[in-house]
Amino acid sequence: MEKVNLSEKFNLFEEFWTPKIAGELNDQYIKLAKTKGEFVWHKHDDEDEFFLVMHGALTIKLRDKNIHLEPGEFLIVPKGVEHKPVSEHEAHVLVFEPKNTKHTGDVESEITVKKFDWI
Repeated sequence: MEKVNLSEKFNLFEEFWTPKIAGELNDQYIKLAKTKGEFVWHKHDDEDEFFLVMHGALTIKLRDKNIHLEPGEFLIVPKGVEHKPVSEHEAHVLVFEPKNTKHTGDVESEITVKKFDWI
């Protein structure tokens, strides 16, 4: 059991939209992601997804509205809800989701990560 410094962990990688596993809790992963630009529209049929902005800003686009998140703010996207994360500038985001959650949900894309790295 060791403490985790999130700033140090975010400094270990540069890639955007490629979450890294920073911890595990009750069959859930705590993932860290750097974001910039647009992700793909997708949904997770069986899992909720938690986004906590640590640095920068992230907008979660939904089909009927956009939800803008600043540092210290989080959003839980319920299972089955189509969404598209977007950040104009680099953002650092903590994502909390079940271990079996697919990176791009119901969409297979060139950016889909099939095996997440631990940091």
